[in-house]
Amino acid sequence: MPMHAALRDVLVGANPGQASLSALACNPAQTRGRRFAEPPAPTRNAFQRDRDRIVHSTAFRRLVYKTQVFLNHEGDLFRTRLTHSLEVAQLGRSIARALGLNEDLVEAVALAHDLGHTPFGHAGQDALNECMAEHGGFEHNLQSLRVVDKLEERYPAFDGLNLCFETREGVLKHCSRTNAEHLELTEPGGVGRRFIDRTQPSLEAQLCNLADAIAYNAHDIDDGVRSGLISIEQLLQVELFAHYHQQTLAEHPGLAEKPRRVLYETIRRMLSDQVYDVIDTTRQAVEQAGVASLEEARLAGPLVAFSPGMKARSSELKRFLFAQLYRHPQVMHTTGQAQQAVRELFAAYIAKPAEMSADFAANADLHRSVADYIAGMTDRFALREHERLTGRKLL
Repeated sequence: MPMHAALRDVLVGANPGQASLSALACNPAQTRGRRFAEPPAPTRNAFQRDRDRIVHSTAFRRLVYKTQVFLNHEGDLFRTRLTHSLEVAQLGRSIARALGLNEDLVEAVALAHDLGHTPFGHAGQDALNECMAEHGGFEHNLQSLRVVDKLEERYPAFDGLNLCFETREGVLKHCSRTNAEHLELTEPGGVGRRFIDRTQPSLEAQLCNLADAIAYNAHDIDDGVRSGLISIEQLLQVELFAHYHQQTLAEHPGLAEKPRRVLYETIRRMLSDQVYDVIDTTRQAVEQAGVASLEEARLAGPLVAFSPGMKARSSELKRFLFAQLYRHPQVMHTTGQAQQAVRELFAAYIAKPAEMSADFAANADLHRSVADYIAGMTDRFALREHERLTGRKLL
């Protein structure tokens, strides 16, 4: 569809040094800065520098052995937190380029958004939150911020990675008011403020939230079918999948005997149309809101979104995956054992802090330190530690 002239000017209007950057995009030359002042890098802008720091972090490398849905040992081709993060970054950059948003910032946020995830995926998070119920709780988005602000130890002058405000804002997707108020005390006007003021993050951050959902819905279909826990026949009851599956076979009837290739093409078409839907819907939302600057966009409510029809179809798919894959008896059996491992590790370290590495054992806030230590583990290290401390082997 043709783009309205005024909207085109907003989306691709020039900024100094960023000829294709929208007036609504985050400009690295105008970043709100880092918590600790540093001279600029000679060959990279501020968001490129953030991305590079994330890629070289210990927490990022650990994602290769952290569960997405299936535990690492259950198959070599299932997604991990690392491959998921790469897929989110790819989708995010594609959408950002079309909208004139900052690709480097989107990539940095996408690569960092799961750094705080526990071993064993959401099962591990739920168990750790239960263990921390009387000590501030545990939430992986807040933990991702904690990783980049404090837990990474790579630089002599400060803890964490000292990322830009805009990257940190994107990492903190969700936050309770209680946690936001705590952040506000330590960083007035910082990344917790928007949860108090009820304003929006940058469009790049909004985009990453949606790219995350698009990515995991698609790759969980692939992994679910590969695992044998869900079937094509079941998926054909889901409108979003059935539409592209039928479209694929209508255009390529010769693929009827190649179900794996049909599945790949169905997922590819589904991904592409969701991306195009987000681009078109966001353009229309920007035009209707009449915003012409980043600060106006922050006050306008969510702008990066699916159309109502696509949102409904995507939500149906998400409900299907929750019921048929994430709650499948085989997955639930694994989940139960994973949660047992986390709970028993937590109890063991609380009883004997010296069993952790020295830096964590010396922390005055023992419960938070134990949560940090467990959250940083890979699946396989957590299982080894559990066996060492309890003498029992799970999973």
